Amino acid sequence: MTKPMPEKPTVDGLEDVWGPVWEQDGTYRFDRDAAGDRSNVYSIDTPPPTASGSLHIGHVFSYTHTDLKARYERMRGKHVFYPMGWDDNGLPTERRVQNYYGVRCDPQLPYDATFVPPFEGGDNKSSKAADQIPVSRRNFIELCERLTVQDEQQFEHLFRTLGLSVDWTQSYRTIDDTSRASAQRAFLRNLERGEAYQADAPTLWDVTFRTAVAQAELEDKEMPGAYHGIAFHKSDGTGDIVIQTTRPELLPACVALVAHPDDERFQDLFGTTVRSPLFDVEVPVLAHHLAQKDKGAGIAMVCTFGDTTDVVWWRELQLPNRAIIGFDGRVRSDEPAWIESDGGKALYAEMAGKTVFSAKKVVVDALTESGDLIGDVKTIQHPVKFFEKGDKPLEIVSTRQWYIVNGARDEQLKATLRQRGEEIAFHPDFMRVRYDNWVGGLSGDWLISRQRFFGVPLPVWYPLDGDGNPVFDQPIVPTEAQLPVDPASEPAPGYTEDQRGVAGGFQGELDVMDTWATSSLTPQLAGKWETDPALYDLVYPYDVRPQAQDIIRTWLFTTVLRSQLEADTVPWKHASISGFIVDPDRKKMSKSKGNVVTPLSILEQHGADAVRYWAASSKLGTDAAFDPQNPKQIKVGRRLAIKVLNAAKFVYGFPLPEGATSVTEPLDVDMLAELGSVIEQATTAFDGFDHARALEVIERFFWTFCDDYLELVKERAYGTATESTHETQASAVLALRAAIDALLRLLAPFIPFATEEVWAWTHETSVHRASWPTVAELPTQAEPTGLLAAVGQALIGIRGAKTAAKASQKTPVTRAVVAAPAETRALIERAAVDLAAVGRIENLSFTDGAELAVTEIELAEQQA
Repeated sequence: MTKPMPEKPTVDGLEDVWGPVWEQDGTYRFDRDAAGDRSNVYSIDTPPPTASGSLHIGHVFSYTHTDLKARYERMRGKHVFYPMGWDDNGLPTERRVQNYYGVRCDPQLPYDATFVPPFEGGDNKSSKAADQIPVSRRNFIELCERLTVQDEQQFEHLFRTLGLSVDWTQSYRTIDDTSRASAQRAFLRNLERGEAYQADAPTLWDVTFRTAVAQAELEDKEMPGAYHGIAFHKSDGTGDIVIQTTRPELLPACVALVAHPDDERFQDLFGTTVRSPLFDVEVPVLAHHLAQKDKGAGIAMVCTFGDTTDVVWWRELQLPNRAIIGFDGRVRSDEPAWIESDGGKALYAEMAGKTVFSAKKVVVDALTESGDLIGDVKTIQHPVKFFEKGDKPLEIVSTRQWYIVNGARDEQLKATLRQRGEEIAFHPDFMRVRYDNWVGGLSGDWLISRQRFFGVPLPVWYPLDGDGNPVFDQPIVPTEAQLPVDPASEPAPGYTEDQRGVAGGFQGELDVMDTWATSSLTPQLAGKWETDPALYDLVYPYDVRPQAQDIIRTWLFTTVLRSQLEADTVPWKHASISGFIVDPDRKKMSKSKGNVVTPLSILEQHGADAVRYWAASSKLGTDAAFDPQNPKQIKVGRRLAIKVLNAAKFVYGFPLPEGATSVTEPLDVDMLAELGSVIEQATTAFDGFDHARALEVIERFFWTFCDDYLELVKERAYGTATESTHETQASAVLALRAAIDALLRLLAPFIPFATEEVWAWTHETSVHRASWPTVAELPTQAEPTGLLAAVGQALIGIRGAKTAAKASQKTPVTRAVVAAPAETRALIERAAVDLAAVGRIENLSFTDGAELAVTEIELAEQQA
């Protein structure tokens, strides 16, 4: 591997030079045979990026953090298991395919083997679903497969360019056969143990995607609304009760009025009934502690269902279900049986088929005409629930869905999950509270079924009774050996395809699993759970899960849950949480906000090492600002990489004197002592997941080494300094080479391309397979005395004096006097020869002073 030292080293193009070499040599390959047992392995549960378009600068930021730790542990002697997965199923992929190809899925259509999509690479984002070409489910899935493979190839190219030390032979896709089998196997075991179940229940529903949404996928958005005062009529005819609501369109779905049990205003009403305006439906007035005395009129209209509080009231007060909103977000067309008045039926018929917005106008107009709209309409801003990937408010509809227990209704399981959180070391530790708060605030079990197409099918069928009705409480399941299965296209075990949909036959489950139901198994997918037990035992439980902070409630929690249910253990020992990337206005960068920066052009312009340096400069858990128009930190990183090349070339330019064996000179000894302290500090920082601190101490020393030490000893290293001897020259060269050798390894995790380039000038093997430096390997072991820092300050004074005199730094000095406190003076005098040589000082003397300063300097007469 040793390569000639170039005349003019450059950082440009190093990615193309070393990337292929690392791949060919298997530099980052996980050697399971050499690993032996679990104690020698460092395993990483790498986040699989969502294959739906392009990666952004935030991915570069967080994945670099993971790579820093991987490279460090590898140099510490661990066999690093560093896989890469691709999260290629789910709603983001489906939406991208719809936009990219101009299609939408219609499961009722037959497969068309000759289908050609109307677009190939167009974004088609402005088109409505009705304008997209309907295709069969199989055709749609084929397009999903095609596009995700293209995206994954682009992602891999970018990650390789960035220099991630991933073992690319250890990769997986969350939709491939092995992953689907693993996800289905885990589900079947949940089902067998009673941890998975199905139920008819109110479900948060996205009307755009036509799918159920889990609690963890919710996002509050501030939206305009309006309070409407509506008069309900007491059943005994003694007057009205006025409530305030932002959803008058749900008046026909009203099932009760609710007030706080301690509210004195409504004590006489509890236990009585009122009749709804317009629809004339009798509903009870009830007490519940969730009613807020100071909200609206203090008494609330309970509808099925306006929000999640309605669901709680419905469940705990055992109210009837009178839902009127359909899966499409419109008022259902079937006439409600509970509306008996002719006027109510006529008004509902006018509402049927309308969107909630249009239906609201119908009801408000009718209330105005009847005189039941009381007071002025009051506009407000209030939080409304959205699906995190959706653009319309969620509705709540009643559906049959599959759930996995998560502790929401099981206090023992909840306590266990809290304990598992305590067993995981969070980096930074303050991120732990997000996990604790999520577990403590769970309000329902984990909804895992989705009414989508490109996902892992739920592996169940249902027998049909004599009338052709499905028997949902007797699901038919496959054996684990039959996995993966697709009940939508394969017959149930023990049946034939011609029995599908007929009385006495079967019905296949059409729903797929939530993408988190697969992603929560990434430790199992990467470690080849049940398919390669030897590998799985080597890597599980993993050492670390790196991830973003906004998916602690989804990915981190669900992975802990699945590990607890399946293996009664934590999935990893550590969780490292990266911060967000924000734009210059401190706003989070995200695709939805339209302010993301695609990183490939940044990498090509500045180089991977420079970009990695920028990412490494931020601690875990802290947000970093990025301005693509003025990437200051990236420019600093590029300067560092260039300096490493040039400084190393300069050091290697000093020939090693024959017989050189030891470092003897005080300045050399102190420099190595300082380097030893840096090694210890950097090691401690990396062990504590503080890569930014490690970089800080390493970089500070590196610049001191270049700016001060190299300058101070170069004359002695050349053998041209006054009083220079073979021994003093040998001391300088040995110290220089030892320092560069250690510095290259210290910097290798941060700037892998530049350090590999330099290392190859003098070594046969990769710096990334070299050992992390230790104090014991340095030529001398001593405690730092402060000599290097003191002489460096004196050198700054001499340079400053020359600059003040408007003289070149090469100008000889006839005489100079350095004043310093006695202790500092004694230190500097030990390196007087080096200081005089670099300052070109003929007569250097020292005197006592309150602080270190050059008190006198006499420049030699300068030639014109």
